[in-house]
Amino acid sequence: MTKLNLELSNGNSIYVDKGTPLYKVVKDNFLESNIPIVLGKINDTIYELSCELQQEGKFDVIDISTNIGIKTYTRTLQFVLIKAVLDLFPEARISIEHSLSKGIYGEIYKNGKLSMNDVEKIKEKMKEIILKDIIIKKINVKKDKAIEIFKNYNMQDKVRLLKYVGVEDVKLYELDGRYDYFYGPMAYSTGILKTFDLMYYEPGFLLRYPTEDNPTDIPEFIERKKLSKIFKETEEWGKILEVADVGSLNTKVENKDIIDIIRVAEALHEKKAAYIADMISDKKDVKIVLIAGPSSSGKTTFARRLGIQLRVNGLIPVPLSLDDYFVDREYTPRDENREYDFESIYALDLELINKNLQSILKGKETEIPSYNFKTGKREWNGEKIKLPRNGILIVEGIHGLNEILTSSIPKESKFKIYISALTQLNLDNHNRIATTDVRIIRRIVRDYLSRGYGGEETLKMWTSIRRGEEKNIFVFQENADIMFNSTLVYELCVLKRFALDELSKIKPTSSVYYEALRLKSFLHFFKDVDINYVPENSILREFIGGSCFYKY
Repeated sequence: MTKLNLELSNGNSIYVDKGTPLYKVVKDNFLESNIPIVLGKINDTIYELSCELQQEGKFDVIDISTNIGIKTYTRTLQFVLIKAVLDLFPEARISIEHSLSKGIYGEIYKNGKLSMNDVEKIKEKMKEIILKDIIIKKINVKKDKAIEIFKNYNMQDKVRLLKYVGVEDVKLYELDGRYDYFYGPMAYSTGILKTFDLMYYEPGFLLRYPTEDNPTDIPEFIERKKLSKIFKETEEWGKILEVADVGSLNTKVENKDIIDIIRVAEALHEKKAAYIADMISDKKDVKIVLIAGPSSSGKTTFARRLGIQLRVNGLIPVPLSLDDYFVDREYTPRDENREYDFESIYALDLELINKNLQSILKGKETEIPSYNFKTGKREWNGEKIKLPRNGILIVEGIHGLNEILTSSIPKESKFKIYISALTQLNLDNHNRIATTDVRIIRRIVRDYLSRGYGGEETLKMWTSIRRGEEKNIFVFQENADIMFNSTLVYELCVLKRFALDELSKIKPTSSVYYEALRLKSFLHFFKDVDINYVPENSILREFIGGSCFYKY
């Protein structure tokens, strides 16, 4: 038997038989870890632990304190959930839908309404499956065979998805006789999933698990009623469009129904913007509209479209940019790495903002600053704002929902809007598209087309961007008077070719290579849609160019 030399991350060197499963290498050499280990890495290439050792070199493990690790853990946990549900309710249909309150929300359709007692039974069944430490097998089958398996399961969503997969061989996972398709790696066995919770969340469930920041504990549950409501609204939009998953979307593209889908999707956006404008108009005391949301949510285009609807109602929107209120560079707060923290609320001159807002709302002509980003200095160029009698200030920026920003302004004078791309479209019932994935694809395309940044640069920045969003935006989202979901059901069909061009440039040696690989993997499921079908006032134009609202 050939022996292969492995250099472990702790500095030790070992010899292992060629063909040894990686899980055995982990079991024999990494017993001291109290954080679940889900994948292995040999010479910077990542492998599932079911893979057999074929080469020597540097060997390391990937646990759930990493992004790819926690995604693998969560994906495996979802498979156990699906298995448990179908063991208890064989005719049920499970839909894994979206992230919510540091967990994943889903619904179970069975004979009779899902109850709290049902969820407790499912949770106990999951514990039983985990306790048995069942090996999860990865098998390679012909696409026709996979389609036949899912037809027998009556899983038409997976049949639709696989119909458009451009490969002949499909990789399935098998857990104690139950086959399923997942995009992304899986843990070796169920025994690794020691930390989870399953709770009833009407009318479905919330699957909860550790985070990469705290891989040994489940985070505190915080109710997100407004966010849950906007997801429900988006689900209704999906029913109106008759697009529940990527397979059904691809069918619309293939049947040339996509132009009508685009028109209706855009009309739903316009109708919601009009509804929000009516809400603002009905509140006679409101003088400031604050629009906040995470990166690549489409805040700028939404603000313009809302402004048009406000004009229809007889109000005159007056924009005010928070970017002009940055403090001089040397006064910018720094983060834990001593880098400038431009996303901190204290990077803005809060005193000047409130002073100017008070002056503007009193009807005074008010000089406002201009920020020179090249010099990092504030400049006064004589620009002034005066709010007309029927005017309303539109302020767009990440801190709009934080009361500290406008502390001197009475609450009744403010209307707060939270905007984000909260996709409800799944690959199939068991493979959701994370809301952050839509935003990062938007960001990659915009950075590449208009800002001169490559996809690799954008992906490397994304962790820092997300950290800033967690600290400065998401914690305040329930403070909004209303939420707007800027996602468009067809957008990934348009963004796909631009994003793939950039993602394909990222080399295996890059620190973001596997993230790029994952994004490429799910983008390949979408059929292309011509960019020329996108209306010039669409939020999507903010990322691909051609917007009627501003030069790109």
